[in-house]
Amino acid sequence: MNQLTPDVLALGVLQYIVFLLSTSFHEASHGFVAKLGGDPTAFHGGQVTLNPLPHIRREPFGMVVVPLLGILMGGGLIGWASAPYDPLWQLRHPRRAALMSLAGPGANFTLVILAFILMRIGLFAGVFQQPVQFASMRLVDAAGGGVWEGIAAFVSVLFSLNLLLGIFNLLPFPPLDGFTGVGLLLPERAAVSYIRFGYRLGSYSFLGLLIAWRLFGNLYQPILLASLYLIYPGLG
Repeated sequence: MNQLTPDVLALGVLQYIVFLLSTSFHEASHGFVAKLGGDPTAFHGGQVTLNPLPHIRREPFGMVVVPLLGILMGGGLIGWASAPYDPLWQLRHPRRAALMSLAGPGANFTLVILAFILMRIGLFAGVFQQPVQFASMRLVDAAGGGVWEGIAAFVSVLFSLNLLLGIFNLLPFPPLDGFTGVGLLLPERAAVSYIRFGYRLGSYSFLGLLIAWRLFGNLYQPILLASLYLIYPGLG
């Protein structure tokens, strides 16, 4: 557990801002793709928006209480959100429901790509540079000071946090998006049976999260390291 120094607190606030932005984009993408597929539940509930307030009203503990407690206690940021959908629509259209689920991680990976492009442009322009040590989600540093220091920190957190969210949510364990996303690979009747099986596993969702978190620890660091080689091709 990190000691709550001013630097750690400042990083925590930045991570929380990026978390709100990223989670809102994630959930809005779920709702938007669901609406395109014929389920307007999230749209009518006001969830298809980048404004974090509707998402906070739906999940105040996951979006505010738990993340801020993690930051203040020095244990790191953790949180969650959700978007409503019609279970009957999911059973009638399992492929569309799978696309809805995968839209969330897809949104996170979109932000990863955007952050990567910004980092490469900054490095090419000479306003960013490789940090002395990759730590606390800092993947680029400012070549100078001032406003570029804040931009470098923001882009670094945007890349790292969304890479984390995208990978974690793709793991095929309930209640993560990757579990429902598997239905895209199955014949339609098998996908319906798979969804019903997922409903029965609902009470074991916490166990699914524990298994996913254990596996995630072995996945994230190698993928992050590979990403660093893409950002800095000469990294040795």
